[in-house]
Amino acid sequence: MTAAAPPSHLARHDGLRLAYRLRAGAGPTLVFLPGYASDMQGSKALALDDWARRQGRALLRLDYSGNGESDGAFADGTLDRWRDDALLLIDQLTTGPLVIIGSSMGGWIALLVALARPARVHALVGIAAAPDFTEWDFDEARRAILLRDGRIGEPSLYSDAPLHTYRGFWESGQRHLLLDDTIAIDCPVRLLHGRQDEDVPWVIAIRTADALRSADVHAILVKDGDHRLSREQDLALLIATIEALPPPEPA
Repeated sequence: MTAAAPPSHLARHDGLRLAYRLRAGAGPTLVFLPGYASDMQGSKALALDDWARRQGRALLRLDYSGNGESDGAFADGTLDRWRDDALLLIDQLTTGPLVIIGSSMGGWIALLVALARPARVHALVGIAAAPDFTEWDFDEARRAILLRDGRIGEPSLYSDAPLHTYRGFWESGQRHLLLDDTIAIDCPVRLLHGRQDEDVPWVIAIRTADALRSADVHAILVKDGDHRLSREQDLALLIATIEALPPPEPA
């Protein structure tokens, strides 16, 4: 297998460099936002990149600070900082309408990006999107550990190493809760979610669909799908969903 070409980097105002890979092509530009402790080299991001290459579509993949090939410490990451990392790369590297594709936590960040750039985001696609997981996924015992120790480490289904959540990230999530109010997004939204997801309950997709102001919202439940939705048929569904999005209105 050929090694991946090294990423490009864009420096933030503090000098920390954010890694990205930008594929030139026709718009709307696709933007892939990874999940928590994930990066732009995951199976869904690579499948999208291969499809974009074959279709001549523009695609931006990125790593938040402290993740993947970007500079920084993962422990310093917050929802605000990772949203702002995505916005910086989007603003500096892309023009025109966007289709934002967010996986798990990336789905939460995708919603925040759409709220921040409503004129640019043409459509959203969530893959096991996890808005508000600092609220519904943290009971009183877990919150007490975070407040006492500053972090909590728990077994991961996808790694031998424990997955840590840090107090700063949790507190930033609590500042950006969305599901108990109207989410003022009016573009087309597609929410793909596995019914067998053990990390993000599928009912979160329904709650998200109900909260969105847009009338053009589809929640697509995959009966035997898990959290990752990375099987061949899941990736085919993702690409078919993107292909079926309505085109932007003529300028």
